[in-house]
Amino acid sequence: MWRFTLQSTGKGIDFTPERVIIAGYTGRNQEEVRAHIKELAAQGIPAPAETPTIFRTTLDRLTTGGEIEVLGGNTAGEAEVILLVKGDDVWVAVGSDHTDRELEKSDIPVSKQVCPKPVGAEVWSYAELRDRWDNLTLRSWVGESGRERLYQQGRMSALLRPEDLLAILRRRLGKLVDGAAIYTGTIPLIGGAFAFKPYFEAELCDESAGRSLRCQYRIQPVQES
Repeated sequence: MWRFTLQSTGKGIDFTPERVIIAGYTGRNQEEVRAHIKELAAQGIPAPAETPTIFRTTLDRLTTGGEIEVLGGNTAGEAEVILLVKGDDVWVAVGSDHTDRELEKSDIPVSKQVCPKPVGAEVWSYAELRDRWDNLTLRSWVGESGRERLYQQGRMSALLRPEDLLAILRRRLGKLVDGAAIYTGTIPLIGGAFAFKPYFEAELCDESAGRSLRCQYRIQPVQES
């Protein structure tokens, strides 16, 4: 089972996820959203009919483990903030919407479902971050054995604020938002191309407080016999 702890105290929070929701194309600047859609279209991924998009995966996809198994060699992660929602309480974690990029060209929901969804076990309270949220930095790295190449970097000001995204999700999903682990969208790739590397690391950095949340994992393709 998952156990999330408040970083400041090391104590567990009163939250057990009941479902996984994945939101996409959540940028505040719609021109940048369209640019990201074009970036993905150049790699064969179809444009969405509506933004933000909403996908679901089964709960067993969510993992705090440091290694994931995938099918094939065309899967890649992307750094995302994950909101853990219980009533009026919202906690913040960082993780990766790991996705099968080849399958994504033909069936996006299935491409999400076939890959585990890593998330870091440490969390922050969103209420404590609300006033400085836009200045937080989201990053990711890829490599063969560690953080060898910066893969993504941007401020959270590029994405919808949590309360705005949650308002949209509640209008569209109703009560399903409560109890959910919600992947909130990503920032563009540096260079615009997916990197299929065995190591991925995501970080959410709060520079003003001198702290970070991290999610790091290795990718292990299942070998065909």
